[in-house]
Amino acid sequence: MKPRKIQEGIYWMGSLDWDRRLFDALIPLPDGTTYNAYLVRGTDKTVLFDTVDLPKVHEILAQLQDVEKLDYVIVQHAEPDHSGGVPMVLEKYPNAKVICTPKCQAMLQDRFEIPEERFQTVNDGDILDLGGRTLEFMHLPWVHWPETMGAYIKEDKILFSCDLFGSHIASTDLFVKDKARVFEAAKRYYAEIMMPFRKIIAKHLERLKNYDIRIIAPSHGSIYDEPQFILDAYQEWTTGKPHNLVVIPYVSMHGSTLMMVDFLTEELVQNGVDVMRFDLSEVDIGKLAMALVDAATIVIATPTVLTGPHPKALYAIALANLIRPKAKYASIIGSYGWGTKVVEQVAAALPNLKVEILPPVLAKGIPKKAELNALSEMAAQIAQRHQNL
Repeated sequence: MKPRKIQEGIYWMGSLDWDRRLFDALIPLPDGTTYNAYLVRGTDKTVLFDTVDLPKVHEILAQLQDVEKLDYVIVQHAEPDHSGGVPMVLEKYPNAKVICTPKCQAMLQDRFEIPEERFQTVNDGDILDLGGRTLEFMHLPWVHWPETMGAYIKEDKILFSCDLFGSHIASTDLFVKDKARVFEAAKRYYAEIMMPFRKIIAKHLERLKNYDIRIIAPSHGSIYDEPQFILDAYQEWTTGKPHNLVVIPYVSMHGSTLMMVDFLTEELVQNGVDVMRFDLSEVDIGKLAMALVDAATIVIATPTVLTGPHPKALYAIALANLIRPKAKYASIIGSYGWGTKVVEQVAAALPNLKVEILPPVLAKGIPKKAELNALSEMAAQIAQRHQNL
């Protein structure tokens, strides 16, 4: 795709990766993704924000074909989907310098062995005058790596936000048109990538309130020319209270655990609690992560396999522990044959979740009257606790 004009002297470059379906060998990409780079011209200097992932480098080199001089390559983030093309761009422009944070320099040198003299590191708040355009660099650690930074052009009121506010969508929309679609993709992106750092991101959001932002140009997804809706969404996701929602990731081998999930779901609904269920035998982990953004309670439902949780339940537990949702409560339900250590093993696998563990319910074989009564009590307890949120 050819460069696309954002406004005079500022252009989108990069690549739309329509067919990529997995990121980091982990994250599903149902709609592909984009690798956004941006060319910014001043009267004196020209800069390129980021590049693309290595398989798409030929595209950005073609986009740069008519750019005779490039003074700086600004690398906001060392991850290869941003920096993959840096060595080739530096080869094309032998006088260009790499601008990045000191931590980013170390990472780029570890990966690409770029010579020391090609770097110019910047501190938080440093200014670069391009001639008629002034860049202010802002360090954004843990968005979502420690070396990340963004930049703000005060004359154009544009924030280059790196991964912050991104969305994995391969779309020809230069600017956001379908806000509902972008909202869902951005929430998935936040859940999978940003949620573990929500307290730090909340501080970044507070800082951004001091800037007059007309456009947000992220590193993935379409550009926000009406940015308030994504700023408001991030405010809710990072600092808002959990919703009246129970998320139940479950797996059932012979039907007993599923019977318990069905019964608990009905009891929760009768108590006025919303429920989202995820069959772990065929789950899209992105959708599960999105649900965990809002959940007040997580109930892991698993049969016992050789005294422990089913491996697919362990996968969901590991995911929840990694992304650290703001849930307040958790519990375990499930079935077993001759013996079980499910409760101990699940609780031990969730050290990052600051939750109250509600009394678990385990059934030997199919759930009987005692277990069903206990599930009814669990639903009532959850409803009561949600009212107190």
